Amino acid sequence: MDLSTGAVALIVVGVVVLLLLMYGVGVYNTLVRLRNRLENAFAQIEVQLKRRYDLIPNLVETVKGYMKHERETLEAVIKARNQAVGGLQAAAAKPGDPAAMQQLASAENTLSGTLGRLFALSEAYPDLKANQNMMQLTEELTSTENKVAFARQAYNDSVMQYNMYRQSFPPVFFANMFGHAQDAELLEYADREKIVEAPKVAF
Repeated sequence: MDLSTGAVALIVVGVVVLLLLMYGVGVYNTLVRLRNRLENAFAQIEVQLKRRYDLIPNLVETVKGYMKHERETLEAVIKARNQAVGGLQAAAAKPGDPAAMQQLASAENTLSGTLGRLFALSEAYPDLKANQNMMQLTEELTSTENKVAFARQAYNDSVMQYNMYRQSFPPVFFANMFGHAQDAELLEYADREKIVEAPKVAF
């Protein structure tokens, strides 16, 4: 009796351990899948932001000939653009990392603010408003900004799915063991209206 009771106990323990192991593998695979999904979503933001950053020097060159007395604003736009490029590089190296995402959001706020000032100043230059290159750049910036907004929403949705799963019970017990110790950070801007509206000045 003792031998068979011990064997049954060993079998039960073995089955429990096997089930826990299988569940742990499932949690690990789900965490990896969700993390990959948010990293892919961030890559879509990166593509659109790089396009936006590439358009800005062309915009400044176009504006420069008309706004000779606005050198400070033009320099501020280029400086903000360069900071945003650095913020994007840091965020692309660690998508979801809280410090990197906050740095990118701050840089994007600054860039959008300086672009907003540039567009507001350009209203005083009728020849600039009528410039074909300026109209085309404005249209491209508007289109790119819309794509950034869609990509950012998809990224934030992926972050929410990852965080909810990571925080849920019982995956929360396994997450730290598997290297998923912290939540991913959303990419949110402090002043969304300014960012969305700045490139949409009509020429």
